[in-house]
Amino acid sequence: MLEGYADYLQTDGYDGYIKVRADNGIMQLGCWAHVRRKFDEALMAQGKNTTQRKTSLAATALQRIQLLYRLERKAKDLEPAQRQTLRQSRTVPVLDDFRQWLDQHLNLVPLKSALGKAMNYTHKQWDKLIVYTQDGRLRIDNNLIENAIRPFVIGRKNWLFCDTVAGANASANLYSLIETAKANNTEPYTYLKTVFIELPKATSLEDIEALQPFEPAIDLKQAA
Repeated sequence: MLEGYADYLQTDGYDGYIKVRADNGIMQLGCWAHVRRKFDEALMAQGKNTTQRKTSLAATALQRIQLLYRLERKAKDLEPAQRQTLRQSRTVPVLDDFRQWLDQHLNLVPLKSALGKAMNYTHKQWDKLIVYTQDGRLRIDNNLIENAIRPFVIGRKNWLFCDTVAGANASANLYSLIETAKANNTEPYTYLKTVFIELPKATSLEDIEALQPFEPAIDLKQAA
């Protein structure tokens, strides 16, 4: 489904994305929300001793990640170029410090412990985790996508499975259209009704592309 796409792709650490990236020449971004979640799990695994948890390596990592997110809140309303400037001047030094801290402690923690898993995940994903500082359009995490696919995940649990590969592809395509419409402030039912009315009239690739949910030229009035 990514054939012909050659830009950024933000994902978690699932190894299956390596081939997708290699086959399509895609620049892959990591997700700091997944890193934060793993260190939070490591902190929870240390028990209920509040004093010990506050001074632990997991707590230190979370504090550094919180600083990254604090800088992102400062950059939220900036233009992409300004956001990139802020990241280069403020975020990159924080990341450099985090990397130095990680190198100092990585081999001191048992690999199979919750903290060891969190630290090694961060280490392996590092090159992808710092990509977002290179372009002000990029995000620190893929939470927007996680939130968008949550209804699909809930539905999948109810439906159990798709009967065929073709059915799974059809479901993925439909959900992609719906969530893209929502992301562009377009009411999904009205949008799909418009597509069903206009698509049979399409006589060229341009006609079909004009029906994409992010195209401002699409007229939804007649389907309302």
